[in-house]
Amino acid sequence: MIVARQVLRFGSSPGAVTRNMVLGRVLLLALGVLLAAGANAQQPQAAKPATSSSKAAAAPPAIEPKAIEILKAASNRLAAAHSMSFTAVVTYESPSTLGPPLAYTTKSEVTMQRPDKLRVLTLGDGPPSDFYYDGKTMTAYAPTENLVAIGPAPATIDATLKAAYATAAIYFPFSDVIVTDPYKDIAEGLTVAFYIGQSHVVGGTTTDMLAYSNDAVFVQAWIGAEDKLPRMLRAVFRDDSLTLRHQLELSNWQLDPPIAADTFTCAKAGGAMHIKFARPDPMVPEGFKPPTRVKRKKHKAVQTP
Repeated sequence: MIVARQVLRFGSSPGAVTRNMVLGRVLLLALGVLLAAGANAQQPQAAKPATSSSKAAAAPPAIEPKAIEILKAASNRLAAAHSMSFTAVVTYESPSTLGPPLAYTTKSEVTMQRPDKLRVLTLGDGPPSDFYYDGKTMTAYAPTENLVAIGPAPATIDATLKAAYATAAIYFPFSDVIVTDPYKDIAEGLTVAFYIGQSHVVGGTTTDMLAYSNDAVFVQAWIGAEDKLPRMLRAVFRDDSLTLRHQLELSNWQLDPPIAADTFTCAKAGGAMHIKFARPDPMVPEGFKPPTRVKRKKHKAVQTP
C-alpha cells in the first residue's frame, strides 16, 4: 500500500496556475508516498553481540509467512467489496529551517464503487479539492476558486488512477486500497516482511502490526485482527536522506454500503469556470532538443576620426 504524491493543477490562467502550484506542492508532498513506516520503538531489538550462530537465530526471516498471510487477508477483504467508503488522514513531514521536520496533514472522504466509480473529497488542511469519476469522465473541482476541469476517463478505477496522474499528476495516497488487486503492488519487489505483534490502541480496535519493505520504501502497517481492514500505515523512503515519515490513517470503514446514483457527479461543475487539466511539473515534449548555441561574431571597433 502506498502513500504517494498528489498534485491538482488544471488551470491555465495566472491566478489558477499560482493557486494550483501551491496546492500541487502541498498535495505532492502528501502523495504522494508509500503508506507507513516502522517506528524505532516498535522495531525488533537488535541481537546482543554473541556468536555467529546466535545472531543468525535472532534475525527475523526475510519473508515471514504470518506477515504475508495478514497482508493477503487484508487485500482479499478489500478486493471482495463491491463498494466502500472510508476517511483517509495523511500526515507527512517536510523539512524546516530550524532543522527538525514539520508535520502537515490532509483529510479526504473517499467513496468508491467497482469497477468504475470514485469520489474523493479532500477537506483540509490546505485548499479543498474534489475528484469525481463516473465511468466515462473524471472531474476535478476546486471549491474555493470555483474552477473545474473535466476530461475523458478509462473504463476502470485502476486505469483512471493512472490517467489522472499522467494528465494532471493527481495521485491519492490510498490508491492501493481501492485498486482491483491491492496485494499486487505490495508483493512486487518485496524483500522483507515480518510480524511485530498486536496493538490495542490504533484505530480503536485490536490490530496486527507488521513491517515490509522493498528497495524503495520501508512500511509498517496496523491491520484489524478481526476485520482485516488497514487502520494505519507509516513509510520511510530509502533514498530520503532526511528519513521523513509519511503516515496514513484509515477510519470510518463501510464495506458494500448503499450509494446514491448521483454520488459520483459534481453538482457544482455547471456553475464553475472550466479549465483544462495540466501537470504542474514541466514536461519536455518527446524528441525535443535544446536550441543550438549560436556563436556571435566579434566586430572590430570602429575608430572615429
